[in-house]
Parts: sequence; C-alpha cells; structure tokens
Amino acid sequence: MRRALVLPLVAALGVALSGCAGPAHPAPVVTVTVTAPRPTPSVTPTPTLEQRAAALVAGMSAEERAGQVLMTAGTVPQLPGLAGAVGRYHLAGVMVRGRSAAGTEAVAAAFGPVRAAAPTGLPLITATDQEGGTVQVLSGPGFSAIPSAVRQGAGSADATRADAERWGRQLAAADVRLDLAPVADVPCADTVGNNPPIAALRRQFSSDPSTAGRHVAAFVAGMRAAGVDTAVKHFPGLGCVTANTDTAAHVVDRETTADSLRIAAFTAGIDAGTTFVMVSSAEYARIDPGTPALFSSRIVQRLLRDRLGFDGVVMSDDVGGAAAVRAWTPAQRAVKFVRAGGDLLLDIQPGDLGAMHGALVQEAADDPAFSAQLTAAAERVVAARLRLAD
Repeated sequence: MRRALVLPLVAALGVALSGCAGPAHPAPVVTVTVTAPRPTPSVTPTPTLEQRAAALVAGMSAEERAGQVLMTAGTVPQLPGLAGAVGRYHLAGVMVRGRSAAGTEAVAAAFGPVRAAAPTGLPLITATDQEGGTVQVLSGPGFSAIPSAVRQGAGSADATRADAERWGRQLAAADVRLDLAPVADVPCADTVGNNPPIAALRRQFSSDPSTAGRHVAAFVAGMRAAGVDTAVKHFPGLGCVTANTDTAAHVVDRETTADSLRIAAFTAGIDAGTTFVMVSSAEYARIDPGTPALFSSRIVQRLLRDRLGFDGVVMSDDVGGAAAVRAWTPAQRAVKFVRAGGDLLLDIQPGDLGAMHGALVQEAADDPAFSAQLTAAAERVVAARLRLAD
C-alpha cells in the first residue's frame, strides 16, 4: 500500500537581510511518497493426521466413540445387510469373510451400502483375509490365484513385494482397503508337524525368523504401494501351539518369550510400516500365563507398544466364533480388550454388537481411566480411517 504525505516547506529564499522586503511568494509544496511495509502473512500449520483424529473424536458422542473400536463381518451376499449395524453402532469397519468367487466388481458393489452408512469424510475400514493358499477369501474375475505363504517364502523377497502389489491392486478394485495379512507366525521346530492354525495350512513364509521377516516386510511394502493397509498377525505368534484358537479353549504357547527370535518377523512388519497388528487369542505361559494375548496388557502394551514401538492400530483376532474366548460374554470381551490397550475388536457375529457397544459406553461412563483408554483407541482407529481418505 502506498500513501502520499504532503509536507509544506517554508523557505525564506531571496529575502535580503538589509530589511528590504520583496514581493510575497507562496511557499513551495513538496510531495513525498512513502511506501508502508507489507504485513507478513500469518501461516497456519497444517494439522497432523493425529491432530485431526483427536479433534474428530473430541466432538463425538459416547456412542460414536464406542463404535470406533468395533468391526464386524459378513459374506459377500450379507454385506449390504450390515449397513444398518454400521449406522446404529457407528462401526469403524466391516470384513468380508467366507469364500467368494464373485469377482472384484461384485464385491465392490456389495460394499457400497455399508460404505454409504459411514459418516462423510470418515471412510469405513473394509477388510478381508487374502493371504493365499487355503486362506484366500476372494477369487473370481479380477482376482489372481494366490499361492500359499510357504510357496511365496521359497522365492525372493523382491518377488513377494511385486506379487503383493499386484494382489493389492486387485483388492483395491474390489473396494477392500485392509488385508488381514501377512502371517508373521514362525513354527517351532518341535511343533512344525503339529501346528493346526499355521503350519498345517502352510500359512508361514518360513520356519526361519529372518527369512519370514524379509517376506513379511516385502508383503507389507507391496500392499502399501497398491494403497492397501495390512494387519500383520497373529502377535506374538501361533507357531508353537498344538491347537487352533478357533476350535479349542485354553490354547497355550509354552515356548515363546518376550525375547523370542520368532518375534523378529513381527518387528520386520512394523518397521516396514504396517498400520495394523492383529493379536492372537492364545495364552503365552512365559509372558503372561493364563491370559489370552488380546486381553493381556503385558503383551499389548508392554511388549507390542512399549518394547517394539508399534503406535498403529492393535486389532483382535476374531472373538465372535473363537472357542478360545467363549468363557467371556461379548460385553466382557469388548471391555477387557480395550483395557489391555487394544483398539479394534473384530467380531464376525453381528448379533454380539449390541452387548459390546452398550458395555463400552457404560464402562466409559463409570470409569474415567477406561474412558481415556477408549478415547485413545478411537483416535488411533479414526487416524487409520482418515488415512484412507487422504
């Protein structure tokens, strides 16, 4: 901005000191132009993802906050019918389960109604199990046949990364944004022949932690390149158990410790940038005896968060159909999981949602410490949801 300042200057020019007065002359006027400094524009820092998530959660009702830690599931034909539950309980995500040969376009269409039930600007977490081999939920037009992790691990890590990126693009075309994979479990030498949940299904990349870790990291990197998040599972490992948590209660790992070399495969996935880590429902006698991992603050908080430095979303293995957690009611499962430091509870039984949601709301109202834990969990999940929109 420029301002013109008029300054009159009176000069007694040509006036003789002898006292002779000449004719009067008007004083000359000089115009001086002064440039005022431009104001420095204020710069407003762009809020971080975490700050945006915290602001959103702060503005949520208790019911909305409780819904951020819940995810349910259905088959492809069942997905549209879950829209009501997404709206009623403010669910953070929905997983497609079972087996479907419908192809990418049909799966994307089935996700449409449940996506529409989520708030604008806060995308629903859409997930599935797409590991390969016997655990490949989605197939049909647009999907490749994925080999087992054992076969993947026999090749190079570079090949695993390239394959994972290709498979990830197929998932993205089906509107799936979270793959509940890769498996980081490493079988023990004495259980490799009797390990129902992992080795029996050829779900491990390798029985060598270092080799498994390279492929876990490669799988995570490939999926990320395709715009799909990953959930490294089943922390701290199901490679040393002799029963399946889906079908047996009190499944106990008597080998794994907090210093176990097998945990290195999970560390590799975390270092590669996985956004989610799935915690198992087995018990770990040498870490926190008698407590399923997903209910154990020693495993979730002290080991996974504090020691390994994972600051993303801790999600549970399924608690709806798993025999390992049947001793607890759905309401107890939800509260115990959040108390342990968990963030996103997966329950494939939509009928459990009402009891879980109500228990979370009530516990938060009764216990300020639990309310703070629930808020922190909701913030981590909302940050993951916002990342899907960026």
